[in-house]
Amino acid sequence: MNEGSLEDLLVIDLSRALAGPHAGQMLGDLGARVIKVESPGSGDDTRSWGPPFVDGADGRSYSTYFLSCNRNKESIALDLKSDDGRTVLTGLLERADVLIENFRTGVMDRLGFGTAALAELNPRLVQLSITGFGHDGPEGGRAGYDQIVQGEAGLMSITGPGPDDPQRVGTPIADLLGGIHGVVGVLAALHERDRTGRGRVVRTSLLSSIVGVHAFQGTRVTVADQTPQAQGNHHPSIAPYGLFRCRDGAVQISVGSERLWQAFCAEFGLDPATPGLGTNPERVARRGETVSFVEEAFAEHDAAPLLERLRAAGIPAGKVRDLTEVYEWDQVRSQGLIVDVHHATLGSISLPGPAIRFFDVDAAGETERARTAHQAPPVLDQHGDAIRAWLAGAPLAENAA
Repeated sequence: MNEGSLEDLLVIDLSRALAGPHAGQMLGDLGARVIKVESPGSGDDTRSWGPPFVDGADGRSYSTYFLSCNRNKESIALDLKSDDGRTVLTGLLERADVLIENFRTGVMDRLGFGTAALAELNPRLVQLSITGFGHDGPEGGRAGYDQIVQGEAGLMSITGPGPDDPQRVGTPIADLLGGIHGVVGVLAALHERDRTGRGRVVRTSLLSSIVGVHAFQGTRVTVADQTPQAQGNHHPSIAPYGLFRCRDGAVQISVGSERLWQAFCAEFGLDPATPGLGTNPERVARRGETVSFVEEAFAEHDAAPLLERLRAAGIPAGKVRDLTEVYEWDQVRSQGLIVDVHHATLGSISLPGPAIRFFDVDAAGETERARTAHQAPPVLDQHGDAIRAWLAGAPLAENAA
């Protein structure tokens, strides 16, 4: 049985690809029982997304993409166009606390599980729907895939070396943020349900999730009437803040205040009042001169000792790691960001772990309240028989029709 803050909740995950599955995985990490409903034969689309694939003991190949977003779930294969599939899904939804789906607008209605029908079936059900561009509006019916939305939502226009070379972010960030925002909405709706006894429909989209994190780049448009553009590895509003070359490579620094600028210049024997560079607005306006000013100071230093010197001086600094280095980093494992699980056919594997930790606090101090074990992503229909047997004897959720 799952252990965690949500261990008394049942989540039915009808989603596929990444945004919805990521939301379901997060709820599973928090202790909810998550039952993933997949199409017979093929399952979630991401089961076929690769390479890379890894070979299992059963002779089949398994997508590492699927493994990234489906831990702590059970799998049942259902044909939702069949009477049997709809009957089993109905039984699950009668008992569920949360439903996750990321179908295009109208699909759930055509399957007979529209929002009104679900609210009648189980008034306490919280329904999470994640779409590409929103469920309504002039383009609400558009299919949304991560890179398309990264472009449409402006993210690519501010990412990359310059305005003529837009770049996608290296992870499917629109999908991931869509899942995260969906979980925030679900948790709020569950909290409200404690007061009202009724569920809510929670809607978010890949578009809204990207626009929702534009942050200061957004207010540059809405307040300052500017159109931000990509400018490589340097911050648009703070200087020096970015990637700087040194003798054997590069380091990253963040001089985020005038106090840090004074400290930085003192450490490297520079004049903080150099004409044109004395204040942050001046340094931003003369970014090229600022970069040259810093890189001249770094030119005779190798990266490793330079980083130590920066840290000793109190200047936020770091190197650029590849992902292999990240997963070999002791700090990453210390934060629970790698979990070891036993997969039904792959055996022992390690997965990127959840980003949240919980602690109990008393007079003696803090004690981490860690989940006892994580479950590996399931093989297709791995739990189908057990779920059907459980349904045959499981009571309905309180207040379900």
